[in-house]
Amino acid sequence: MVDELIWPDTRALDLFGIERPILQAPMAGAGGAALAAAVAEGGGLGAIPCAALERDEAAAEVAAFRARTRAPLNLNFFCHAPPSLDPQRWQAWLARLAPYYAERQVAAPQTMPVATRQPFDAAACAFVEAVRPQVVSFHFGLPPADLLARVRATGAVVIGSATTVREACWLAAHGVDAVIAQGAEAGGHRGMFLSDDVATQVGLFALLPQVVDAVDVPVIAAGGIADGRGIAAAFALGACAVQIGTAYLFCPEARIPAAHRAALRSGGDADTALTNLFSGRLARGIVNRLMREQGPVDPAAPPFPLAGAALAPLRAQDATGDFGSLWSGQARALAVELPAAALTRRLAEQAAAQLARPSASPPMT
Repeated sequence: MVDELIWPDTRALDLFGIERPILQAPMAGAGGAALAAAVAEGGGLGAIPCAALERDEAAAEVAAFRARTRAPLNLNFFCHAPPSLDPQRWQAWLARLAPYYAERQVAAPQTMPVATRQPFDAAACAFVEAVRPQVVSFHFGLPPADLLARVRATGAVVIGSATTVREACWLAAHGVDAVIAQGAEAGGHRGMFLSDDVATQVGLFALLPQVVDAVDVPVIAAGGIADGRGIAAAFALGACAVQIGTAYLFCPEARIPAAHRAALRSGGDADTALTNLFSGRLARGIVNRLMREQGPVDPAAPPFPLAGAALAPLRAQDATGDFGSLWSGQARALAVELPAAALTRRLAEQAAAQLARPSASPPMT
C-alpha cells in the first residue's frame, strides 16, 4: 500500500483493505455507484446508501460499482424504528404548510404518507448475503442480533455511527469492528440512537479522544473534516481514519440538484443548522427559507422519514432550494471542486504532509 508508511495508525487500511484511510460518507440521495467507485479509485472506501433504495435499485448500484472497480465497497443501512403517525398530527402539519401550498399553487398530499426508507430487515439482510460487500455500515444503531449475526457470517466488516461516548460503547459491546465518531459539525442526519437531545450533542474534537479512550475497536472521525489539516488533527486525537461527506458533494459524481450545489458554493461555517423539518429526524443542512420561517426544529413535524412527504409537492417546483434539504457540514468553505478520485488523493497528500511536519520547536526562554 503506497501510503502505509506515512500513517501513524494503519488499522483502517488493514481492516478495510484500502490504500488511504478516507471513507466516503454514504449520503442518501447524493451518493451512488459513480461517486463510490471514484473514491475507491482514489484509494479510499466508497459507499452506497442502500437505505433510500429499493432492492433492485441497490443491486444495480452494486453492479455498476463492480463493473468499474474491484475495490472494497461499503453498503450503508438505517436502523431506525418504524414510524407511527397519528392522522391528526399529519393534518395539523399540512395546515402549517398550507400557506406555502397556496403560494406555489400546488395541492397538499391527499393521503397519509408511507415510509419509503425502511430500517434494516430480513429482506435487506438477504440482499447483503447475496451481494457480499466487504463492509456494511449502520446508522441509528444496529439491527436485531439475529440479523447482525447473519451479516457478520458473510465476512463483512461491520461499522456503526456514534454521536456520544455512550453510543460508542454500546456499539462496541454489540460487536462492531469499528466505530464512526460523528461530531456535531457533520452534515446530514445525526446518527443519534440512545438520546434525542440535540442540546447535548458533542463536537468532534471533544468527542473523538473520549471515544478512543472508551472503546477497544478502531475509531473513524467524522464531522467538519474537509482538508488534510482536519485529517491530520483526527489522527493526532487517536482516529485511524476519517469519514468525509460534505467535501464530496462538490465532486461532479455527487447526485445533488443545482440549487443544492449553488448553496454549497456560498456562505460558510455559520449558516447551517440542525433541523427535523425535511425528514422528521435531526440533520444538519444549510439554512433555507423553510428553516428560517418555521424554525429549524419543530416537535410537531411528522416522524422520520414521513416528514418529507408533506414537502414533496413544494420540492417538485423548487428551483431555489427553499423547501429542499440542503445537507451540509460546517466546514464546506474548505472544500474544493475536484473529481472524487483526485479529491481523495489530494486529501491524503495534504494530510501526509501535515503528519510529516516536524514538531514545533519550544519557545526560547
